[in-house]
Amino acid sequence: MIAAPLAVYLMISSADGSVLGACFALAAATLLFIFYIQPDVSDLAPHRSKLDQLMERRDNIYENLRDLRFEYRAGKYSEGDYEAMKNATETEAALVLAEIDQVTEAGVKRPRGPRTAIERGSR
Repeated sequence: MIAAPLAVYLMISSADGSVLGACFALAAATLLFIFYIQPDVSDLAPHRSKLDQLMERRDNIYENLRDLRFEYRAGKYSEGDYEAMKNATETEAALVLAEIDQVTEAGVKRPRGPRTAIERGSR
């Protein structure tokens, strides 16, 4: 009779001890992670500029045009579908190129129009 309550008491206390041990282990792992793990170099790198993003987007559009041309030549698209997708992609490329011009001209103001002989000689 005395053995049954003692066994229940030991089972409850060992379960509580396991939970308490797991909590301490989790707390120790969290503290180690916070104070001893060094950040990755890429985390410290500066974010990409708007010009970098636009240049990457431009490159992706050019790649899409090359893929579209290849798939059309392989017979995957009809001529009408190809022309529609090509025109849409070229329009997107033109918008991106115009945006790149705006970003680059915001940093450098250059006069428009032909340069005179004096301006060409001064460089």
